[in-house]
Formats: sequence, C-alpha cells, structure tokens
Amino acid sequence: MTATIVYPPAAEDRTFSSSFPRLSLAPAGTDPALLDGAWWPRSRDLAAELPELTAALDPLWGRITRVTVNPTFWPVIPRKVPVQGHVVHVGWFEPEQDPHKLLLFSYTTGRWDLLVIPPQTDPSTAAWLLAEAADPARSLTASGLMQGAELFRAAAEADWDLVRETVWDSEGGHSARPWPPHRVGSLVTQTQRPTEGM
Repeated sequence: MTATIVYPPAAEDRTFSSSFPRLSLAPAGTDPALLDGAWWPRSRDLAAELPELTAALDPLWGRITRVTVNPTFWPVIPRKVPVQGHVVHVGWFEPEQDPHKLLLFSYTTGRWDLLVIPPQTDPSTAAWLLAEAADPARSLTASGLMQGAELFRAAAEADWDLVRETVWDSEGGHSARPWPPHRVGSLVTQTQRPTEGM
C-alpha cells in the first residue's frame, strides 16, 4: 500500500510537527473512491485548523475555496476563514454529510473527501486511520473507518489484557504485586486485580 503523507519540506525525522497538518492522501492517479485521505486536526476549531490544512493542499490540489462539514463534531462553524491571501467559505450539511468527513472544493480542479480523525484519538489508532483512508483499495465510508478504528482499538486492548493475564499467571496469580497505573487516553486508571478463584 502506498500513500502520500504530507510533511514539512525540511522534515528530517519524518514525525508530525506541531505546526504542520497531520495528513495522509491517496496516491495521485488512483481510481476515485469514497475518501481521498485523512486529516488529524489538533482541535475542533475550524478557524484555527483550516489555514494550515489548505496551505498544505493548495499546491497539490489547486486553491481550496470552499469546505463543508457536518456540525455534529464542530462546536463553531465560521462562515469564512482567511487563508494565505484568500478566503475559504465554510458550509455545513447535517443529514447529507457523514459526520466524520470534510469536503474540500477547489475552484479549478474539483472536490476531495477527507476522513476527519478526532483530535483526541490516540496516536496508534490515528496512524491506522491515516493509512487506511489513503489506501488505494479503500472502500469504507468515513463512519465505516471510524467503526473499524474502534475494533482496532479493542483488539489492541485485548492484546494488552492477554499480556497482563500471562504475566499474572506467571507471577503466581493473586499473590503477584498489583499493576501500576497505566494511561488510557487522557485518563489514568488503576488496574484492578482479579478476585481469588478466577
């Protein structure tokens, strides 16, 4: 599978910088599909996020002049956003547009559909979504990919539970010392020890 991941021109370490959009695009010349890639914004503030995104896409797709979203996940939808010497008009459609999708329109070239990965998504799930949305063989909708991401996350947690159970058994079960707190998203939780007899 090949995909275009947009990086800053001088990126040495190929990691996502804090001042460049986290973006993956389907390879140029692939057959049209339901999605043209994915975008992982840092917030749900369209006025702050769109200038960075359109600045990255304008050289590739032509000047982006209009964007539409579904308001389900966007608390404020500005009507216009100034972007590098021009204005991007922002619209919204509730029932007609997938809530996990952003539509971008270029006056001269056409339309592109991007999966919008929620800003709070953990990096491993976001990386999976970025790759899947840019896969030339992709056939899922944006919401379908988000459902797939939930299965991906659940499988990763199941693997973690299997590792913990294996260690638990190897350390003698209930007499083993308690697990330290671990991070789950932005919450810190204490792993509960199984009760005796399980």
